[in-house]
Amino acid sequence: MKSETITVQHIFQNHRQYCVPFYQRAYVWTQQDQWTALLEDITDKAQARLTGAKPTPHFLGAVVLEPQLKNSLMGVDTLHIIDGQQRLTTLQYILASIRLALRATGIKTLESLVLPCLRNTNEETMLNKEIERFKLWPTFRDQPDYIKSLSVDNVYDLLTIFPASFTQHGTLRKHFSHPPSLEALWFFTGAFIEWIRSEEYSPEKNAVALIEAVLSDLKLVSISLEAEDDAQIIFETLNGRGAELHATDLIRNFIFMRAEHDGIDAAALYENEWKPFEDAYWSENQRRGRIYKPRMEWLIHATLQAERQREIDLSRLYNEYRDYVVKDLPARRADQQVELLNRYAVQYKELVSGTGNTALAKLGRRIGAYDITTLYPLVLFISVAGNAEVDKAAMFNDLVSYVVRRAVCGLTPKNYNNVFMNALRHLSKTGISSIELRSFLNNLNGEASRWPGDSEFLNACMTSPLYPGRLDAPRMRSILTEIEGELRRKAKTEEPVAPDLSGLDVDHLMPQNWYAHWPLENGEDVTDSEAAAVKQVVDSGTELTPEQQVVWNRQQAVVTLGNLTLLNLSVNRSVQDSAFARKRDELITNTSLRLNVPLIAKDKWDEDEILVRGKLLGNTALSVWPKGE
Repeated sequence: MKSETITVQHIFQNHRQYCVPFYQRAYVWTQQDQWTALLEDITDKAQARLTGAKPTPHFLGAVVLEPQLKNSLMGVDTLHIIDGQQRLTTLQYILASIRLALRATGIKTLESLVLPCLRNTNEETMLNKEIERFKLWPTFRDQPDYIKSLSVDNVYDLLTIFPASFTQHGTLRKHFSHPPSLEALWFFTGAFIEWIRSEEYSPEKNAVALIEAVLSDLKLVSISLEAEDDAQIIFETLNGRGAELHATDLIRNFIFMRAEHDGIDAAALYENEWKPFEDAYWSENQRRGRIYKPRMEWLIHATLQAERQREIDLSRLYNEYRDYVVKDLPARRADQQVELLNRYAVQYKELVSGTGNTALAKLGRRIGAYDITTLYPLVLFISVAGNAEVDKAAMFNDLVSYVVRRAVCGLTPKNYNNVFMNALRHLSKTGISSIELRSFLNNLNGEASRWPGDSEFLNACMTSPLYPGRLDAPRMRSILTEIEGELRRKAKTEEPVAPDLSGLDVDHLMPQNWYAHWPLENGEDVTDSEAAAVKQVVDSGTELTPEQQVVWNRQQAVVTLGNLTLLNLSVNRSVQDSAFARKRDELITNTSLRLNVPLIAKDKWDEDEILVRGKLLGNTALSVWPKGE
């Protein structure tokens, strides 16, 4: 490779075009993070020139360029920007802003100093003048706004071209997503107009100093690759160890640089197969624990786990991906890589959104409240297989049953990464089938991994502290929602499918603060301080008196499944701690849920009623989350 230190004028004045490869990321520099500091550097150099001081060069860093083979005398010379597109694009915005500032201040005669660095001339020798006239050609995501912004002759034309970005008073809207090219031109042009009009020197002198500061005092190290240099290796070296790019940016570049080496039409591959991954959906940050990553990274992470049947180090995602493509035989061509990612992406999107009527979408809805992303690789491995939908549904139902039963029984999810990865490896060896998965789950032993049986699950539904306790509100709501659906199916109601119940509150029929309106069976009232004293006795391990045992039995019954239901938020708040008669009257008026309808006929609500209802709902839960033998 060849390297040299050059000025901005030197890099842009020749008859050439710098192209950002279409698969690189879009322009991301901003006023807050980069432009303001760069503007200060430029005006400092301009001020030094005005005072007669000798300005020292200001280095902007390095750009790595890969000259492209030219097969004809026609057309401009083309160089791909391997690294440094943000710098070069910003410089084009700065030069365009100087031109607009010169026009706004009536100094059009100086335009000739900057135009050669903004436009290629001799359009009659170009193959495509609409593209080749520009000194820099951005990635496709930036092209429409870039072309419009750099084609204006007056800064106020921007208001007409981008009307949605401006207020009625002609200022940029705040808290609005502006095209980067517009925002850059508006910022730099306004600053340059103010600089040129500053009163200590004439506008002409100020303008000349500004132009010289940009063209002569800003310098870059230009690294030009030669035929034997590997652009991908250099790109990785420059970007792989820093935080500037996401792993998915490196992976995208790897795929499309490899496409060119494989003799594949990279542009067609990008346009026809990769482009959906540029949607904002895939770049949106998603949280896993304390880690935030773009959704695309989570997709690739799950894909690699499914394909390689082992844990994947998220911090080394790019290296893991490259090893999978290159070292795992057979090596995969670029088009095969994109096809694989698309195949998994369709399933992944359906899983995380939970929308649709497929077995996978239903699974996504059913496990959404549990936030068990360690299950994703196994689910995707099953989902992309060629099994019949009924067989996949059976496997997904077993996985939901495994997760829900363990949660209700108070068993830890901490070993799920090992459980589900071992299940994936098992299926990869035996073949994917509901019989094999069920056999694997049934053979798990130990508190960290076993699948609870019916008697344990039913007992937990009837007597265990579920909410608050073993389950949070979203999980408790999910369980009650599924039980409601099963009750409707068994009752053969006019609405066999439950409506969306996600907006309902989880309610305790006998309230947690039962002391004011809910006397004990013997008619005695209990204060909250007396109930707290009983809890202290239990915690100390001291034996309870018969009277204390009655209070403690009630405290335990309140948080069991038999005492829980779903209510409209406003109804729940209005009768939250009220006596049962008032709650029952509100249920008559405000509910049609099968969970609640039998309560309307009740005259009282106590520990015995809670236990009876707990058994009924527990038996229903056995149907919703069965354990196949």
